[in-house]
Amino acid sequence: MLRTDRLLLTPYTPADEEEFVALFQDVSVSRWMGDGPSTEAEDRALFGRLFTRVYAGHRFEVWAVRAGGELVGHAEIKPTEASGGYEIIYALAPGAWGRGLGTELALALVGHGFDTLGLPEVHATVAAENAASLAVLGRIGFEHVRDIQEDDGSTTRLLTCTRASGADARAARARAARAAQVSRGAGKPSRG
Repeated sequence: MLRTDRLLLTPYTPADEEEFVALFQDVSVSRWMGDGPSTEAEDRALFGRLFTRVYAGHRFEVWAVRAGGELVGHAEIKPTEASGGYEIIYALAPGAWGRGLGTELALALVGHGFDTLGLPEVHATVAAENAASLAVLGRIGFEHVRDIQEDDGSTTRLLTCTRASGADARAARARAARAAQVSRGAGKPSRG
């Protein structure tokens, strides 16, 4: 389990299937994930594999992301061939966009990679057209390493955040916390 100011990341339970499928069936979300949108049957099979393969085999970490008790996203940290290291993966439902939750979630995943898993660096692969995710990752210290040309002609960006840029991540975490306070009406940050 991971917790931030506004998010709770827990392993999925069988009761989460409908919300998981709804998240992955939302084309505005799934267009950026893996090979893009899948059928409902494929997403249900994927959900089942979380229990039979991922959790049962302790392959990697996968969480349901909740805000205020509601499932609003999906998160993972796992080994990846693209970088030879560990990659963070995250998705938020459109209703959770625009409130700084993506930054908060990405910071939690990076922090888990550094602090819990002891990783020297964490990676992300993002579609070159996914400006929102690229902006989130840039704000927390990820740097562009290289582009990967996919079989379908699209471009995926490989980004890396190192422990050295962790100071940037900590500063971004503090900025995200201040922004969250402001968005909740807790006041404005001082100028200084």
